[in-house]
Amino acid sequence: MQYRLLILLLVLPLFSMAQERGVGIRLGEPLSLTYKDFLDDYFSFEVMLGTAGVNGDSYFRRDFDNNPPASNAFYVGHRTENGASINIRGAYHEDITDMFGIEEGYILAYGGVGAQLRTTQVTYVYYLDQIGNGTPTLSDRRSNIDFGPEVFVGSEYYLDELPMSVFAEIGFFMELADRLGHVRGQGGIGVRYLF
Repeated sequence: MQYRLLILLLVLPLFSMAQERGVGIRLGEPLSLTYKDFLDDYFSFEVMLGTAGVNGDSYFRRDFDNNPPASNAFYVGHRTENGASINIRGAYHEDITDMFGIEEGYILAYGGVGAQLRTTQVTYVYYLDQIGNGTPTLSDRRSNIDFGPEVFVGSEYYLDELPMSVFAEIGFFMELADRLGHVRGQGGIGVRYLF
């Protein structure tokens, strides 16, 4: 019964009758394909699938120091590969067309919250014992998985003549796993085809 209810809650919004349903691309952090649909005149949900950027060097250095592959391991460096990013978000929208005197199309301001899952592949390079003693360089490949909430604000302009919208937004992502409390700024611009 629980699985049926979960499936119903996930699929039900896909059958909504709003006219602003759209698919598109978001350039920024994270770089994503996006699907957005309105539940009513004010509330929307969005699913984004894409690739997330990597954290800074100090983030991964601290990760190595907190969890070395051996007790006598000395950090030399690391390499990262962008991983996947999945976002599920909800937003509240307000029509601000009159504030800007727009006569063609309309513009919505929005703000919302969501959940984000990000992965990054990290290869650490290190020595055992001390650096420079002729010991070989070793490597340790790990998956860095981050999960947590995000908050965001933005605006989206809907064109009159074409079934398209353009948007810009900024926000913050905070990790709950794997590094509690790490905050990262995010933002992006994009375009959606409306159907």
